[in-house]
Amino acid sequence: MFYRPADGHGLPHNPFNALVTPRPIGWIATRGADGADNLAPYSFFNAVAYVPPQVMFSSTGAKPDRDGTKDSVAQIRETGVFCVNVVSEAMLHAMNTTSAGLPRDVSEFERAGLERAACNEIDCARVAGAPAALECRVTQIVPLPGKANTAVFGEVVGIHLRDDCLVNGIFDITRFNPVARLGYRDYSIVRETFTLLRPSDD
Repeated sequence: MFYRPADGHGLPHNPFNALVTPRPIGWIATRGADGADNLAPYSFFNAVAYVPPQVMFSSTGAKPDRDGTKDSVAQIRETGVFCVNVVSEAMLHAMNTTSAGLPRDVSEFERAGLERAACNEIDCARVAGAPAALECRVTQIVPLPGKANTAVFGEVVGIHLRDDCLVNGIFDITRFNPVARLGYRDYSIVRETFTLLRPSDD
């Protein structure tokens, strides 16, 4: 099968986001200029550089009360900071709860029953108990082709690691089993890892 996205795929459901999988989930916490906290998961998320460490996420929708975007991007435009929380298996359902399109004055932290913790380097909340959290300062907000598509890039200026996830100096993801997004409404839990040396490692 071959299709041009502009012409449509002819399938019952769009296969595009099932092709680039698994994708890590950036559970993005933000705080608006008015002090209101927001928390939302984004599966168009990844790390993009080592030195300095940088991440990005893309927002691909809009809310009626946010003038062509979502709460996360709107608040980031106001304050220039955000925090990425890593989603563990134990937090799967709480993460899903925070994906709801709630009014801007409703707290996703409270709706999902999540405890907040303060960030160290930025004025933003983070998810208490998350395996890791990345405090970020925005470097770029890039409009993308299409309606309400926006990419946000940030430099990581502070990193929280849960102590029980460090084993012999290694951040061990099998201690918390990260959640990954697949296509459609499908997800996966990472339970196994293996090591593969590069040719240059010989």
